[in-house]
Amino acid sequence: MNIKSFVAGLMMAASMLAVSNIAMADEQITLGRTILLSGGDHGAKIPLLICRKTDAIRVKAERDLHLEKIKVTFNNGQTKTIRFYRDLKKNQHTDWRGFAYRRCVKKLEVFGNSDGSKAGVKVYGRKK
Repeated sequence: MNIKSFVAGLMMAASMLAVSNIAMADEQITLGRTILLSGGDHGAKIPLLICRKTDAIRVKAERDLHLEKIKVTFNNGQTKTIRFYRDLKKNQHTDWRGFAYRRCVKKLEVFGNSDGSKAGVKVYGRKK
């Protein structure tokens, strides 16, 4: 094997990794958005008009906030509470929190408090 074919092979492998990373970035869908208020004891509800299939969720803060938990309601009426209990800065997101398998999400309820008067929150689902 000569040097040129070795370098060509490395470049091909690197480009394939770059393409797969770009594809992975496109693999999230927005399930919904809501606003958390400071001192809010009730969850901010995000009803979904159609059921969205996903195997995990993550949260992105649009302002500084304290995220407690998200209650996920599935199409069959079952619920799952995912606890975070962490502070998020503006544009920071949580890690992916998975379900056992792909499920049809019908409603989300986000619990937490904003550091200011209000803070926007986006909830994403993983698309596979």
